[in-house]
Amino acid sequence: METRYHSQISIPVDNIRLKGELCIPLATKVVIIFSHGSGSSRLSPRNLQVAKYLQEHNFGTLLFDLLTPEEDEYYRNRFAINLLKERLLDATRWLKQFAAAKDTAIAYFGASTGAAAALAAAAELPEVFAVVSRGGRPDLAMHYLPAIKSPVLLIVGSNDTQVLQLNQMAYRALKCHKKLEVIDGAGHLFEEPGKLMAVAALAADWFRKSILVTNSKSL
Repeated sequence: METRYHSQISIPVDNIRLKGELCIPLATKVVIIFSHGSGSSRLSPRNLQVAKYLQEHNFGTLLFDLLTPEEDEYYRNRFAINLLKERLLDATRWLKQFAAAKDTAIAYFGASTGAAAALAAAAELPEVFAVVSRGGRPDLAMHYLPAIKSPVLLIVGSNDTQVLQLNQMAYRALKCHKKLEVIDGAGHLFEEPGKLMAVAALAADWFRKSILVTNSKSL
């Protein structure tokens, strides 16, 4: 895969820097920003696997730490949705100013609590063209959901019964174009054979269709 940019990056936020990795395939016009779940990081093996799939299908990806290692030591920070949302907004603004990402469209891929942050951020940034949630907790961003204009895909494992119920509740609160995909036989982490790749394929298809709709509206 040819890239026009692929490197470790450092995003300045207030008085700290958040570490990340940005990969932009040569011909892409789209970058997916990952919003990690509680206790996870840019090195999450599951998100790295999804990111690789997206890159191979000509999507750019930005994986970064929403919290510094010191901040992550405080368990409550992992569920501080407004803090995580602001970090995601800061990363989005940084990316929009980054030379190699100039004129790229931006979408979010969130997992667990990171999905709540992604949905909350999308409510404030209507230019985000799509959001995908993997095993997410959209219920933690419930009061943001009616304001979201971006297309939203919620992906949940059928064996993740409690989170599935929370996603069903959040789905009803969304007023945008939306879809709830339940992957049969999958648990919360989609560790079963083939289940994570099913997530990646659904996400790629959602992003592809959403950007086509966005581009057609701008013509």
